[in-house]
Order: sequence, then C-alpha cells, then structure tokens
Amino acid sequence: MTCVFIWAWLSNRCVRFSTEIAGVQDLGMLGRGSGEEIGTYVEKLMTSELSGNVIDICPVGALTSKPFAFKARNWELKGTESIDVTDAVGSNIRIDSRGPEVMRILPRLNEDINEEWISDKTRFFYDGLKRQRLNDPMIRGADGRFKAVSWRDALAVVAEVIHQVRPQEIVGVAGKLSDAESMMALKDFLNKMGSNNIWCEGNGPSPNADLRSGYIMNTSISGLEKADVFLLVGTQPRVEAAMVNARIRKTVRATNAKVGYVGPSANLNYDHEHLGIGPETLTELAEGRHPFYSALSNAKNPAIIIGAGIFGRKDKDAIFSVVETIAKKINAVRPDWNGLNVLLLNAAQAAALDLGLVPESDKSIESAKFIYLMGADDENVDKLPDDAFVVYQGHHGDRGVYRANVILPASAFTEKEGTYANTEGCAQTTVPAVPTVGDARDDWKIIRALSEVAGVSLPYDTLSGVRSRISTVAPNLLHVDEREAAAFSSVFLRPEVKDKPDKAPFETAVNNFYMTDSITRASKIMAQCQCIVVEEVITGFRHFE
Repeated sequence: MTCVFIWAWLSNRCVRFSTEIAGVQDLGMLGRGSGEEIGTYVEKLMTSELSGNVIDICPVGALTSKPFAFKARNWELKGTESIDVTDAVGSNIRIDSRGPEVMRILPRLNEDINEEWISDKTRFFYDGLKRQRLNDPMIRGADGRFKAVSWRDALAVVAEVIHQVRPQEIVGVAGKLSDAESMMALKDFLNKMGSNNIWCEGNGPSPNADLRSGYIMNTSISGLEKADVFLLVGTQPRVEAAMVNARIRKTVRATNAKVGYVGPSANLNYDHEHLGIGPETLTELAEGRHPFYSALSNAKNPAIIIGAGIFGRKDKDAIFSVVETIAKKINAVRPDWNGLNVLLLNAAQAAALDLGLVPESDKSIESAKFIYLMGADDENVDKLPDDAFVVYQGHHGDRGVYRANVILPASAFTEKEGTYANTEGCAQTTVPAVPTVGDARDDWKIIRALSEVAGVSLPYDTLSGVRSRISTVAPNLLHVDEREAAAFSSVFLRPEVKDKPDKAPFETAVNNFYMTDSITRASKIMAQCQCIVVEEVITGFRHFE
C-alpha cells in the first residue's frame, strides 16, 4: 500500500504542472488504489502551449514524446546546448541529434529566462528542419522555372543587377530568424552600395531605435516576479511569448498581482481585467478616468508590457506617448525599478535595432528595383513592385521564394554559429548541432562572397572579424549570457505627441501559435497540432481558426 501511495504521489507531478504552471484543468487522477491512473477528466486534449513539459517531469515513463518514440536510443544521441529562435524569449535548449538529423529538443535550465520549461512549439518544431529545404543556388529562367546553378553564376547575376539600379532603389529586409552577424554583414554591404534602406521583419519600415530601453523588456523576464500590477497593452503573451506568460502567471498565483489587459478578446490563463480593445482605453488611463488607474497608481512596482505588434501601426508614436504618460504618472520608471517594457515577437528584432537596421524612408520598398530578402518570408510579397529584382537568401522554400528571381541557400540556426538578443536584450549564441544541408552556406559568408563579386569587398572574412565589426556598433551583443540593463530614467521619456492615437482597436499579432516562421510552417508536427486543436477551439485562441 505504501508503494502504491508513493507511486501515485510521484505521478501526480503532471497534474500539478497542468494546474499550477500551465493553468489548464485538463489532467487528473482517475480510479482508486492500484487502479489509479492519470488521464483527462473528459475525452479531450490537454490544450496548453506548455503541455510537452509533462514528458520531462513524469518520473514513471507513463507520458512520453510521441514524435520521438522508437526513433532512437538516448546513448545514440549527441547533445548540443543552444537556444530557441522561434520567438523572442531565447529559451535555453538542448538539441539532440544523430548524424545529420535533429531527433528531439529538450529544455535547458536557465532561471532568468525560461526556468526549466519550454513551449510546445520550441519542443516539437524540429522536423521542419528537414522539410522544404533549399539545397542549391537557383535562378529563375524566362519560363518562370528555377534552375540550379553554381554559386559563382548566382552571385554574378546578383552583382550585375545591383550595379544597374540607383542606391535609393536598393532595399534589404532581414527575416525573423536572422542572427546578428548576418544582419551586420547585410547592412555593411548595402551601405557600401550606397543604400541604408534596411530593416528587420516585425520592426516595421520606420522603427525607433534611438533609445535601447524603448524596444526591450527593461524589467527583465525574471524581474516580472517583483511586479504587483501588470498592464498589458496590445499583447497576448500566451501566444507571443509563452515563457513570459508563464512567468506572469507564476507571479499572479504567488502574490495575487493584478493584471489589466487592453486588446482583443484573449484567453489568458490567469485572472485579469479586460479593460478595453484599443487606444481610447489608454487615453482614459493616462487621464486617470479609468477605474483600473487606481490599481496602477497605488502599485509599488507596476509593470507595463507593450506588444511589438504595435510597431506596424501608423499611430505607434502616439500610442507610445500615451503609454509613457501613464508610466510617468504611476512612477513606473525610477532608479530602482523600470516597469516600462516592450515584448518583442521574434528572435532578430532586438539585435537588428541594436545594429541600427533603420531605413532612411518608410516608403523605400514601394520604389525599390532591387530587394534583398534575407530569410524574410512574412514581408507582404504581394506589395513588392512587379519590376523589382528579388534575391531570396534563406534555408526553406517558404513565401519569399515565390517572388524571388535568385535563390541563395543558407544554413538554419541549428547548423551555424550565430548571436541573438532576446526580448530583454540578453545576447546568446547558437552553435552547430548538425551539418549544413546540401550546398548551403552561412548567411554572413554568402554576403561576404557577394560583396567581393560586386567589387565592394567587406573588410572581414572570418566570424571573429564580423564580431569585431559588431563591437564597434553594438558591443553589448558580444557580452554573451549577460543582460545589460539599458540606462533609462523618466527624464528620457519622449515628449507627448500632439497627434492622438487612432480609434482602431488593437489586433492579434500572432494568428497561428504553431506556425510563425519558415521552419515551423514546414513542420508536419506543427501542422498536425494546428489541425487537431482547431477541433478543440479554445476560446480566445484565434490563431487556431
């Protein structure tokens, strides 16, 4: 009887996890005595973005990874410590591989970022790394079909075309998964060609990179546990950054912190007040007319989290001005506490702004004749000028390929060494876990070779050389695993903008949690997750529509 009791107590971990950490009441103990089992209360899925973590905490082996089952033995695998790049959190992970294939992904402990958890997208997207890969350089022929060519021929065509257009007609867009080294190389190359029209997906064509504290999470992810009141503005952290959401839930459960949310209807897995759907609610808070203002003004450590989805709005400056007015009135920014935060959406955003990927004109793409898409698949391809020559450099045959004239195959993050900065500005690196596919090359190496063919050779030809160049622009990106707090105080808050925010409500920034980039869109597992959960339809999870 004692053995049965101990077994039941141990196997209750998954139930506690689903209830306390994931915030869903889906798992429970069924039966009594020796017939006791773990299961769902009703015939349904465990509908949580963190459900895969029960695999790691199950002590009896009852809950296992279905995609990994019977695929390999543990002793056959090589473990590589790396980070996740499917969102802006930078969760620490271990990539287990066998030969050229990634077999599974497990969480790696980092108390400051993801603790010991990872999201289901992070855990299960890995099969997308072997599907729809670009293996060889290709050129689109007169018949509209792609033809595989040598690197020399592909680069020669690109170099010839770029010399035929004016500098102001050259545009570069870095994708969501771009590392700092490749963005530095692309910026330097386009600058040498006379163009400064380069930006990163998610930051919009007119980002504000004047103050680093204006685009990172100043409180830090772990620092959120000190907050006693949260104001979420245009962000749904449960689908945008699952590990940040888990930290907020942890704080709410531990301290009964209050949460106010401004945005479209959302299924946040903790108690919160839905204050409104648009900027008008923010104006009421700034003027002290909203009931939730009293909670903010009486808070010891108020935390405001602004969603990066606002970057794409024309009235973003007015919105930020109103939010900063609120921060000033509730004393959210002071020497011992900076509660004004931006929650970024993708892994490349912070480093891109650190490196100054800010275009000269927000309408440069409309008149572009040469467009360089470096893994940029979420740029609206339909809006690209019909007469523009498009180069797509990336690792998957995703959306950007359909508009490309030349394709340059690149390495995925699991196949190269690269630097990323997460949403709190902490620099972290990836290292190769598996060999590069086909004839692909690292992004920065491709750009370095192109610069030489184009006659404007970049002044570095090694990874250390690129990083030396980065040190002159954003030295914080070289301080790996260190979070450098941005110097900021209330005196640096931007002056109030005379223009008022639009009345248009905030929109959902992530419409499909499981498919947010070229790798996850190529994943069969992610596609299955999406299709299965569509049938469950979680209220507020609009990305499952």
